[in-house]
Amino acid sequence: MTEAVPIRASRARRYDKQRGCYVYDVSFTTTVPLTARTVEVAEAFGLGVDGEKEHVLYRDFELHLAEGDVVYITGDSGSGKSVLLRALQEDLGEEAVDIADVEVDEDTPLIDTVGSTFQEALRLLCKVGLNDAFLFLRSWDQLSDGQRYRYRIARMIDTGRRFWLADEFCSTLDRTTAKVVAFNIQKLARRCGATLVVATTHTDLEEDLNPSILIRKGWGEEIEVDYRENREAPGCSVAEDVNIRLGTREDYERLSHFHYRDSRVPVPHRFFAMERDGEIIGVIAYCYPPVNSAGRKKAVGYRPRLGELNREWTIISRVVVHPKYRTIGLGRRLVEETLPLCGRRHVELMAVMAQYNPFAERAGMKLLLRREPHVSVVKAVDGLRELGFNPPLMSSKSYNRRRLGELSDAEMEEAREILLGVSTQYYKRLTSSGRPYVRKEEFREWLHEVPRERLDRVLANLAVLSQSKAYLYWCRDWMDEGEVDEGE
Repeated sequence: MTEAVPIRASRARRYDKQRGCYVYDVSFTTTVPLTARTVEVAEAFGLGVDGEKEHVLYRDFELHLAEGDVVYITGDSGSGKSVLLRALQEDLGEEAVDIADVEVDEDTPLIDTVGSTFQEALRLLCKVGLNDAFLFLRSWDQLSDGQRYRYRIARMIDTGRRFWLADEFCSTLDRTTAKVVAFNIQKLARRCGATLVVATTHTDLEEDLNPSILIRKGWGEEIEVDYRENREAPGCSVAEDVNIRLGTREDYERLSHFHYRDSRVPVPHRFFAMERDGEIIGVIAYCYPPVNSAGRKKAVGYRPRLGELNREWTIISRVVVHPKYRTIGLGRRLVEETLPLCGRRHVELMAVMAQYNPFAERAGMKLLLRREPHVSVVKAVDGLRELGFNPPLMSSKSYNRRRLGELSDAEMEEAREILLGVSTQYYKRLTSSGRPYVRKEEFREWLHEVPRERLDRVLANLAVLSQSKAYLYWCRDWMDEGEVDEGE
């Protein structure tokens, strides 16, 4: 058994006041143990192995690092990228956080692990592309590698540290996901005023990081540093190969399972699909609008009749982007580019997510109001809570079926009366009826005829009605007037 090779590292750093930067000297020294075979190597190749050999990685290397810079260190494995990153981390101390060192709670739902409030947690998760209601409820061990990286970014932002470091940046991700993450993290760092320093062997992230400092580390002392203007990347390279076409229901169904609501849509008017290299990565569904809408009168100053609604109005019912491609502006593009093609003068959008992710506003729609649930809906939810229902869980039909089966006959009758107390304008929504109106006596009769377990959908629909929603509006006339805001 031979003795381990001794390695002694040397690192020196000094601040040069004249040049206004830190200067690094990094090297390591190795000693070769004398064995029969190492001596034979020395004899065969004429090497001296009885002394120390110095390997210099950085000599008088200066780095001008300003607050808000994005630094991209790239080079072959073993060239010294990680050495420089560790040196920077030691110098920055408590102000720096390495994405690999971010603590994660593997068993707690994501929504409970970031932010000081519920609203802050939602906005933070949406910023990093974890903008799906299902993902809010998942824990770390239920995420993909790409989602885990996004989550670590959210946690890094939440630390409030001024310097973000990432060694082997995105090395475990497929290259499309890596480019999306790179674009996203530089955007977030610059908007947060943080300094980002990443190191990786991959050289394909330059366009998406748009670094203000590009460091190419070669072997030995070889190094190139390129200082550039510090500005946010104008767009993600992944989005350059994307196109939008008229779609079909089949296109929609390919991605519908990524939406937090069920895959069904109201009567569809038109679909559009977004493609990249032949893959469907996004879809938008325009549908015939409901008879009543809280923000409609505010939008146009009157209440349109049914004939006009069918001819001139449509509502965006679903906007779905594949999770891999989120946070690079594709949701905005789906809305922005299809609004003029949807074939209607007036377009509405009512959504919970629009309150936390303003993609529709960036696409040119105007936020006119935030609609709170009707008082009769709130009262019904409170009544069901007293019967033992947990309102946050009522969006789950399986939960509703289980809870309905536990009710006594008297409690079941009370639940029917509670549902009957909801305003008549919502009976159609509660029953998922295709009829324009459902009268109170018809609803009462229906509630008593339907088996109790079949009311699971009614309770799920009630849970949807109890949500606060944003109402957004767009008019084709704005295009003629030049008022459409193209957003970011």
